[in-house]
Amino acid sequence: MHLTGWIELDGKLLSGEELRQAISKDPGVVSRFGGEFYLEFGSCVARDHYGIIQGPCPAGTIICDNSVTGFVRPSYPALSLADAIRTAVRLRSGNGITALSGGVDSALIAAIARQPCLVTGMEGCHDIRQAEKVAALLDLPLHIRVVTPEEVENALPVVIGLIDDPSPVDLGIGTTLYFVAETAGKLGHQRILTGQGADELFGGYARYQDAPDCLLNQMLADDFASLDRQRRRDQGIAGSFGTSLSMPYLDVRVVCAADALPPADRVQGNVRKKPLREVARQYLPEFYANYEKKAMQYGTGIWKEIKRIARQNGYHNSVSDFITHLRRT
Repeated sequence: MHLTGWIELDGKLLSGEELRQAISKDPGVVSRFGGEFYLEFGSCVARDHYGIIQGPCPAGTIICDNSVTGFVRPSYPALSLADAIRTAVRLRSGNGITALSGGVDSALIAAIARQPCLVTGMEGCHDIRQAEKVAALLDLPLHIRVVTPEEVENALPVVIGLIDDPSPVDLGIGTTLYFVAETAGKLGHQRILTGQGADELFGGYARYQDAPDCLLNQMLADDFASLDRQRRRDQGIAGSFGTSLSMPYLDVRVVCAADALPPADRVQGNVRKKPLREVARQYLPEFYANYEKKAMQYGTGIWKEIKRIARQNGYHNSVSDFITHLRRT
């Protein structure tokens, strides 16, 4: 048996021996496994429900002797959003580091996880300043990784090589995660807790504010579906440093709790991610629960640096063309 990631059954983390015993007693129990995993057992393989951990079989699928024999569909009692998030974070805590940008998504995870945190970015960038404030507020250790322009330039061809058909957005996010994963790996951490999925689940994008109620549900569903490609991109980069991203907001409990909320409740007026902010107020002062921040590639200053490097290489108006150039060289 070989396990990449971690497995829980009905809210209980399973040790290697407990996992072997459970499968030996009833191989069908694999369909009830929660967690983030790729599992090989006997002539079978399986991946977690949403495919957080990468592997050679489809997400949420059990394959034995090259044939699909079942699906991984853990079922849990309905929980409030606050209880679901608390459970999801605690199951993932105690064995890793939290990527902290200072926004509500990562600050809430950091407050519950109570483990060391990490922030990366260009010198003096917004995310480093904000993460320092949140870490001090929560009395959590924070490792600050200042990235230099030369390091960004050297990383670009590597990141492009790790992403299928990269767009400028992919490059900006991917380069940021490159330094997060590299630093976490050097610090000896394999698991990195991140806030991925919060925007798609709770309505975090600005475009949701102007959407009529009749379209909002479909927009949320489409964006949630797009997370599959994002996970492949992000885990591919993390895996190159022997690390993996752990995503509490994509725990089945949290997704179910979010799905139970009417789409119109997730975005109210100028307030995005309203249900998540309400949970955050249980752990953070009002200012931090309501804090609006830029996407990671902007808040870290890395996207600005990528554009500067593109211009320096003669690509003044198109990062896409610069990406094409790098892929050819």
